[in-house]
Amino acid sequence: MAKEATIPMLTPARLRFASRWLADQDAELKRVLDEYGYPDLWNRVPGFSTTVHIILEQQVSLASANATFHRLECKLEGSVTAAGLLNLTEEELKSLGFTRQKILYSRLLAEQIVSGDFSFEPLSHLSDESVREALTKHKGIGNWTADIYLSECLLRCDILPRGDIGVQEAFRVLKGLQQRPTHEELEQMTKHWRPWRSVGTRMLWHYYLNRRKQG
Repeated sequence: MAKEATIPMLTPARLRFASRWLADQDAELKRVLDEYGYPDLWNRVPGFSTTVHIILEQQVSLASANATFHRLECKLEGSVTAAGLLNLTEEELKSLGFTRQKILYSRLLAEQIVSGDFSFEPLSHLSDESVREALTKHKGIGNWTADIYLSECLLRCDILPRGDIGVQEAFRVLKGLQQRPTHEELEQMTKHWRPWRSVGTRMLWHYYLNRRKQG
């Protein structure tokens, strides 16, 4: 996995610049910016704890995942570590809201960290594709989980998360499409967002969440 010397990261200033830039490129994103303002940075702390949280978010509502993760934090007295998670039994994890599959995924990842076979620290120096490759080697971490880690933990600028229903649905509504685009279709239709697709994604989330609030 080849290292890159300097990899640009999203910052609040870059987020605002890119939001305005995207609004100039895309009339529908301009509507989002004009109506709802700038999106959040949605930055998360890199490492094991956040990755477990993202695993919990797979194919469930954010509210449900957040509730399970909060119970896990309380159980581990505020610090979700690999060693701490491995000290919990399967029954304890189930009682917190983990499914059998997510127990397996989280435990396997924790074992890799405790054994020293994997570390999150080097990922910040790797290219997007190398990070994706390093993460998806782990059972239960697919492209969506890796892309969310890249976009929100490593704050990479040009990530279009694969299989994100919120992104696909927001894009469908915003563009007046009859059905949600596939990831491949979405990639084609957002080529003009490069190199700021992570910001375009945040603008779509921003739009999606605000519309839900409005009912």
